[in-house]
Amino acid sequence: MNKLLKNAIFYAAIAATWVIIIRLHVWPTYVVPAPRDVLQTLHDGFKDHSFWIAIRVSLRRLAIGYSIAVVIGGVLGLAIASSRFLDDTLGRLLIGLQSPPSACWLPLAILWFGLNESAILFVVVMGSFLSIAISVKSSLQQVPNAFRMAGRNLGAQGWRHFFYILLPASLPHLVSGLKQGWAFAWHALITAEMLYISLGLGQLLMTGRDLNDMSLVASVLLIIIAIGWSVEYLLFRNIERTLHRRWGLVPA
Repeated sequence: MNKLLKNAIFYAAIAATWVIIIRLHVWPTYVVPAPRDVLQTLHDGFKDHSFWIAIRVSLRRLAIGYSIAVVIGGVLGLAIASSRFLDDTLGRLLIGLQSPPSACWLPLAILWFGLNESAILFVVVMGSFLSIAISVKSSLQQVPNAFRMAGRNLGAQGWRHFFYILLPASLPHLVSGLKQGWAFAWHALITAEMLYISLGLGQLLMTGRDLNDMSLVASVLLIIIAIGWSVEYLLFRNIERTLHRRWGLVPA
C-alpha cells in the first residue's frame, strides 16, 4: 500500500475516533474540545494574524538561539574530541549537565537576566548546545582510523586533515546530532516562552490555560507539532538521506 495512503487512513482514523469521543460525551468539551471548535480557533487565529505573529516570533528566537548553540556546541565538541584531557574532564561534565530538563534552567535565567528576551535565549541555548557538543565529539571520534591514516598518508595535515577527512566522514552522524539539538532547542523555547508575556507560541499556550480555552491550547499544540514535523521531515530527513546515499549507508 502506498505510504501516503497509509498515512491518510491512519490520520483519518484518529480524526474519526476524536469525533466519536465528542459525540459520545466521554469528556466535556472544556476537557477535550470538538474538532470543529479547534478548526474554528485555527481559522480565527490565522485570520487575525495572532498565530502568524506567534510563529514568526518563536521561529526568530529559535533561529538565534539554535545558531548560538551550534557555534558554541561545535567549538566545544571539536575541542573535546581533540584532547584526551578535555574528554576525560569536561566531556563527562557535559553529560551530567545534559541530564536536567530545560525547565531547570528557568530559575537561573530569571535570576541572571530577568524577564526578558535574553532569558528565553539563554534557556534555548542551554537546552541544545550540550547535546550538540556531545554529538560533535562523538561524531568525530567515530571516524574510522583507516580514514585518518589514509588522509595522513596522502599529506593531509592540520586544517586540511579536518576539512577533507574528518568532517566529511563524520557528517552523517553529525547531522543526526544537529537534528537532536534542534529538537531540544524547540522544546526549550516553548518552555521558556511560558515565563512571561512574550508573543510566542508558548505564551499562547499559557493564555489558553489561563482562559480555560482548550480549543486554543489544542490549536497551538497542532501548530507546534506541524512546525516540528516540517523541519524534521522536510529538512533534516532529506539531508540525512542524501548523506547516507553518498556514503553508501542505504540503497541508492
